[in-house]
Amino acid sequence: MSKQDENKPPKIPGMGLAIAALGFFVIGGIATFGGLALWFFYRKDYILGWGTGEAFGYLGICVGMLLSILGVLLMRLVRNRDLG
Repeated sequence: MSKQDENKPPKIPGMGLAIAALGFFVIGGIATFGGLALWFFYRKDYILGWGTGEAFGYLGICVGMLLSILGVLLMRLVRNRDLG
């Protein structure tokens, strides 16, 4: 074994997928609660002239829930395939 091989960190298969799954899960949670805040506090206000806070709130809730579900499914895939 050479000196360069000794200094390299060990490769863990599936670590990138696990980090992506955690990222999707966290971003989905932030989007969900951001959508709830938009829906609750800015229901009748127009945001940047694009639409009401209620519409963007619903969008944030739905997209956030989908991202959270995607994160959970990816983590199950990593765990059940022994990639992590």
